[in-house]
Amino acid sequence: MNIDNLEAFVSVNHFGSANKAAKVMFLSQPSVTARIQSLERGLDVELFERVGKSLKLTDEGKEFLPYAESIIQTYKDGKRWLRAKGATDQLVIGCTGLVSNYLIPRILPSFKQDHPNVQIKLVTDSSEVIENKVRNREVDLGFIRASYYVASHSTMVFKSPIRLFVQQDHPFTQMKHVNIEELAEQRIVFYECGSLDWTAIKNLFQNLHQKPNIAYEVDSLETAKELILSAAGIGFLPEICVRKEVASGELAMINIPVLSNISLKTKMIYNRHDKPINYDELFKLAQFEGENVIHPIQK
Repeated sequence: MNIDNLEAFVSVNHFGSANKAAKVMFLSQPSVTARIQSLERGLDVELFERVGKSLKLTDEGKEFLPYAESIIQTYKDGKRWLRAKGATDQLVIGCTGLVSNYLIPRILPSFKQDHPNVQIKLVTDSSEVIENKVRNREVDLGFIRASYYVASHSTMVFKSPIRLFVQQDHPFTQMKHVNIEELAEQRIVFYECGSLDWTAIKNLFQNLHQKPNIAYEVDSLETAKELILSAAGIGFLPEICVRKEVASGELAMINIPVLSNISLKTKMIYNRHDKPINYDELFKLAQFEGENVIHPIQK
């Protein structure tokens, strides 16, 4: 008996049509129908009957459903057990550049201490690409900015506040309050990642008579940070990427009250049909690290 046929049967029952099930399973409608027909031939019964535009279980289908669900669950449990038992198990993690550079190096060493035999492979790409790889089971779990497909289970894991960072000797470090007009006069290094959060930062200046002095507009966090470190300008960055520089005294964080609710959000995802056995453990490590944010100096 083919497990794919059983999953098609359970999915069609859940959504009430082969077409809806096909969209969720990322298959064509004829492929789902063929799987149901193959299962029916193997069982020598009809599992569905058409009622209007919907498919309803026959009496035989209703009786068989709990067995199909049980077989699928047992199969998944068996896969997880074998993966946990394997001495050379591999965990493939997909993530954005932000997570790859600033979160992963902080959480994987702790994970490896408890799982020394797990081989870890890291894939870095855009949120959309990582989501596709999770959907297609090319990676086990992912860290992304947003969720695009219903085939992925996603949970918010941390929010990194977006704050203004300047050199330690910048005049702003001696000011109790910095207003938008004063900020617009400074040379600004603007990191543009295309998200709504960064659009909100740009909109801070939209009501000013003078345009902000955006001296550099870059698409790399590391480039933006290095420009700020070299005194080429000041800029807005997710605080997770400058924790080391703030701790060492190279950069200072300036509190801009109007930005207090703006953050770069990261979710963890996995294919909703195959939750990785180590997912919850990595989620807790990432969540703990994400909560360890920099707090502005009170003047």
